[in-house]
Amino acid sequence: MTNPPGVDPHLQAALTGSLRGGSLGVPAIVFFVVATAAPLAAVLGAGPVVFAFSGVGGPAMYVIAAAVLLLFGVGFAAMSRFATSAGGFAAFAGKGLGRHAGYLMAGVAILAYAGMLIGLFGQFAVFAADLLATLFGWDIPWQLIAFLGVILIGVFGYLDIGLSASILGVLMILEVLILIVFDVVVIAAGGASGVNLDAFALQNVFTPDMGAGLLFAFACFVGFEATVIYGEEAKQPKVTIPRATYASIIVIGVVYTVTMWALGLAYGSDEVQAAAIADPVGFVFAANTQFVGEWSTVIMRVLVVTSLIAVLLAFHNTLSRYLFSLGRARFLSIRLGNTHPRFRSPSVASIVLSVVTALVLVGFVIAQADPFLTIYLWLVGVGTLGVLVLQAAGAAAVIGYFLRHRSSRTNAWSNFIAPALGGLGLVGAIVLAVINFPLLTGITEGPATLLPWLLVIAAAAGLVVGVMRSRGGGIVDLSTGVIQVGVDDELHQ
Repeated sequence: MTNPPGVDPHLQAALTGSLRGGSLGVPAIVFFVVATAAPLAAVLGAGPVVFAFSGVGGPAMYVIAAAVLLLFGVGFAAMSRFATSAGGFAAFAGKGLGRHAGYLMAGVAILAYAGMLIGLFGQFAVFAADLLATLFGWDIPWQLIAFLGVILIGVFGYLDIGLSASILGVLMILEVLILIVFDVVVIAAGGASGVNLDAFALQNVFTPDMGAGLLFAFACFVGFEATVIYGEEAKQPKVTIPRATYASIIVIGVVYTVTMWALGLAYGSDEVQAAAIADPVGFVFAANTQFVGEWSTVIMRVLVVTSLIAVLLAFHNTLSRYLFSLGRARFLSIRLGNTHPRFRSPSVASIVLSVVTALVLVGFVIAQADPFLTIYLWLVGVGTLGVLVLQAAGAAAVIGYFLRHRSSRTNAWSNFIAPALGGLGLVGAIVLAVINFPLLTGITEGPATLLPWLLVIAAAAGLVVGVMRSRGGGIVDLSTGVIQVGVDDELHQ
């Protein structure tokens, strides 16, 4: 096949590449999303923090977060029928708010997901090193574990998406099962002082310190928005993506709420807050050992590490598809828009992402940064704030799109009311995140307190790159025919 006159061969190669359509059904996408939320790791890490701030009302924080995100999900699902690009919220923002908003959110998305991914490698290295030392007496440096993890995740990200879905499915089921076992045993035993609904009593839910607890509850849902990123690979995306969105939020919300309720019952309404403050690291393990047994806690410790492998793979796949989409759109290098000829995976984007991740980790290693207190807390803190910004922009984009496209409207609830209510809730979460950023990251002083400004810089950089790249004119989209499209259209259509 000869190239059309004036079309760069590398550009043609990038545009003829496409992700493997029809690869993922609802269960597979839900596996990716729930794995990204990492229920077991989130319960172990955020659970005691939520109880520490919100007291016995901690489980209700997850109900509130799930309700807000379901409201957002109504509009998100409605618009996903018209925007299923791997560009995710960058595509959403461009389609609903205009191309410049797409550029802004592209910059935020890259920083947010890169922060989450690289930060989680720090957490994974710490937990894996501790597990190997505890079970086998092996003293392996966290640095070696982190870089081996980058290689492992990079290999799976390079291969067929179906393989990743299968692995995530198994790991996700195992970690949810161990939580279900704990929940059932505690509830059946009546907890410390009988089964009750104190966690959901209004006087226990709405307290002066609920804000910080609510923030950490919202942070535990990060990743559900990835459903739309897999739209190009979904079976019947206009049906699959909305179903996967609702299913993901409901599954994550139910798992968190029930497990937190069981934890509250295990310690008792009057003791749970003090226990969470006294021993946040062993908070969940101690309750599990008391009610289920030491054997279950050993399994839980292993599954925490496999849970982190799952979340790393999920975030790697998410970000590599963002990079693929933005490369295909000429927002970034067009070579990122290539797909593997056999696996139809975003192979170039996956390799580049692995290399960049390794280089950033090398920088932290040279600086002798602590893998948990610095790499994990700092970067995941920025990433969480960034994803909340993306979600809020997504809610605004839904309203903007349906205001501009009357023919696409279905009803006022899904097109305007629900996304507006969800958007207001997300803006509230952003305010909580900014106010409580020291709690989210552990940073109380020094230049690192300015980390949230990185999102502003990333957004500005995205705008500059988008405007400059779009000045090059249209490109030939060989995947849909000879159509003149540019960055504007990939992010705007």
